[in-house]
Amino acid sequence: MKNLIEKSNVYLANLGVLYIKLHNLHWNVVGPQFKAVHEYFESLYDLVADKLDEVAEFIKMENDYPLATLTDYKNHTLLTEIESKDYKVDKALIILLDDMKLMRRSAQELRNISADLDKFELANMLEEHIKDYDKIIWFIESMLK
Repeated sequence: MKNLIEKSNVYLANLGVLYIKLHNLHWNVVGPQFKAVHEYFESLYDLVADKLDEVAEFIKMENDYPLATLTDYKNHTLLTEIESKDYKVDKALIILLDDMKLMRRSAQELRNISADLDKFELANMLEEHIKDYDKIIWFIESMLK
């Protein structure tokens, strides 16, 4: 059970860093498709905020404590931060694509652990997350063609 909470907190840290990173890209994307991509990033950080809360609440329901500081997130995440600067649309989308693929792998790993432990609430939640990541990956790959 301890491993499940540890992996849940890593996934939570990934979501926390992704949330901030999406804001960075939202604020700093530039190029001809600025408005559409700017708005797309906003929809994604709203989606990530919901996922962040879901995972934290699961950890609380397991009578443990979710990571809740930026320092903790930075120390546990698998994602890398990016600096605040202009990002051309294609570069911003490539950054997002790489992160979505990492998030999908992270969610899949945690989903498998939770299913093995009969924590079906978490497993089902993560299946929805994986479905969302798959759709986002498809969207981004289509945008980059």
